[in-house]
Amino acid sequence: MLTRAAQKRGTYRAATVRERWATAFLTMVWAVGASFCAAASNPLAPPTAAEIRAAVRIIRESGRVPTSARFGFIDLAEPPKDQVLRGTPGARRVAAVIYDRSSDQTWEAVADVSSSRLESLKEVPGAQPAIGYEDTQQADRIVRADARWRRAIQNRGITDLNAVEIVAWSAGYFALPEAEHGRIVRALSYYTSAGRNFDAHPIEGVVAHVNLTTGKIIDLADIGPAAPVSRENADLDPQSTRPYRQAPAPLTITQPRPGFQIEDGEVRWQKWRFRYALHPREGLVLYTVGYEDGGRVRPILYRGSVSEMVVPYGDPGNGWFFRNSFDVGELGLGLSATPLRVGVDCPANCALADAVMADGSGAPHTFSGVVALYERDAGIAWKHGEEARRARDLVLGFVSQVGNYDYGFDWIFHQDGALEMRVALTGIMAVKGVADGQDEPYSHMVAKNIAAVHHQHFFTFRLDLDVDGAAGNRVIELNSAAAPAGARNAYGGAFTMKETPLRTERQAQRNLNLASSRRWVIESTSTKNSLDHPTGYALLPGENAEPFAAPDSWVRKRAGFLNAHVWVTPYNSAERYAGGDYPNQSRGGDGLVKWTAANRPIDNQDVVLWYTMGITHNPRPEDWPVMPVHAAGFRLIPWGFFGRNPAIDLPPGP
Repeated sequence: MLTRAAQKRGTYRAATVRERWATAFLTMVWAVGASFCAAASNPLAPPTAAEIRAAVRIIRESGRVPTSARFGFIDLAEPPKDQVLRGTPGARRVAAVIYDRSSDQTWEAVADVSSSRLESLKEVPGAQPAIGYEDTQQADRIVRADARWRRAIQNRGITDLNAVEIVAWSAGYFALPEAEHGRIVRALSYYTSAGRNFDAHPIEGVVAHVNLTTGKIIDLADIGPAAPVSRENADLDPQSTRPYRQAPAPLTITQPRPGFQIEDGEVRWQKWRFRYALHPREGLVLYTVGYEDGGRVRPILYRGSVSEMVVPYGDPGNGWFFRNSFDVGELGLGLSATPLRVGVDCPANCALADAVMADGSGAPHTFSGVVALYERDAGIAWKHGEEARRARDLVLGFVSQVGNYDYGFDWIFHQDGALEMRVALTGIMAVKGVADGQDEPYSHMVAKNIAAVHHQHFFTFRLDLDVDGAAGNRVIELNSAAAPAGARNAYGGAFTMKETPLRTERQAQRNLNLASSRRWVIESTSTKNSLDHPTGYALLPGENAEPFAAPDSWVRKRAGFLNAHVWVTPYNSAERYAGGDYPNQSRGGDGLVKWTAANRPIDNQDVVLWYTMGITHNPRPEDWPVMPVHAAGFRLIPWGFFGRNPAIDLPPGP
């Protein structure tokens, strides 16, 4: 679905965002684009507005793309990893995806903005870039001009066609006639006169299959009998959510000064060091994460991000079977970032930062207050008897409004060396209108004439772990099992843990196993701890699921990363997106499935760990009209990385 952020970008970006520590931060340099001047001082900083303009000018002036071409994602062409780790200066380069609607052509360009030259430009045959607001605008014009659509809407009792919102969904790929060529979307219709929250008022059974390249409707589904269009108020503004409960007692959070420092874009807090950026596609990206130990910074993670998402819906009907959104590659998590409010979206001691990203014309825009950084109380760090210490966390987060859903992504740094990812799912469920008495196994009633369809959310994270360096890491799988009964287990309570090295890509395609409490450790092959064991970091999964879509279904072919919870690949900077570079209308076989077919060795290599987390959402009335936050995530914890509890040095409290 087209993001609400894209729809509203022209209106809400002008809003100002107050920062609690505005004065204190005037001298700080934040690792997001809007905080930099004409030139960025560290090689991983995202492009500044000036650099985006320069890149667009270089590409346009080359004369190698049509003047009518538009821009998709514009982001940093990251310098080589070894160059960054050596601290070698290099040119600032900006990458861009370019699409020409009239010729249905896609190009990739890299502009060297340091020397004002076009470094490369190549056409990518058959590729369809992410969907944007211009696609919905064009679909709207095409659909409204169709007499069949107007008749279908009027047959549902809606005479004012201006009271209908048309929203473009990604169409996927299903080998359907007349959809093999061109830029294809599905256009859905919603009634807007029953409230501001039009997601609560679907005009069920009317779906247009639109070819934006030819400007024609491939087919229009008018599924009968027509379900009622709900008129019940489901708005979320303060007036609509009355009467209020009694307000809780005041809870004041005070902090005289921030507990972290930022130097040249590097965040430093409680022995942690890291950089970050808001990427238009991946959202919040972590870079060069390390931990101070013994007078030096020990590397842990070179780059961490959400590589891809997919949200498959379980309704096989003509109005739903195609709803399998790849929210990262088809829409862009960063481009869907929403402004945060201190005291609401983050605590009162939260500091906010801006980001700069480009629109379809290539013009840079400031996304105000979209990245949050703050300390919070984290409960007891450790305790025995009277001796105890209180813990703090550092949270780096943002929220992406991807259509009807809102996703919060928090990277959480713990004082004990653990790094946690927490995903918060909220927003509005995708619902369908149903007739009185209608009951289907693919959805659940949440309000009168409104059913929410069963669905799943899958998030695949790309974790380029460099545990004590990038030169040599390996992945060990841990499985626990009960010991056999017998003389050595006379009372039946013994169990053991087996460590199994994963040496090739095929061996490393693994799934969770609750029965064996399965987990994975990324070990250094060159560094050992005080016990003469390899230093490492372990992946501890949280909530997860397996896909219900059939293995040979089109969504599974296109989202091959769902075939395993864990994948491991040797580092390759070009291998960034688990579902391929262009998931929009892809036919499958891209990304992890393609790369790992070579079955490359991963032992004693610079490795990348890919982790897929799944949430199965069986809707309930309590999820309506807005879903309470459902949190899920995973942790990376030190596993022999330190010689003892790294938080034992926390000072005593009062």
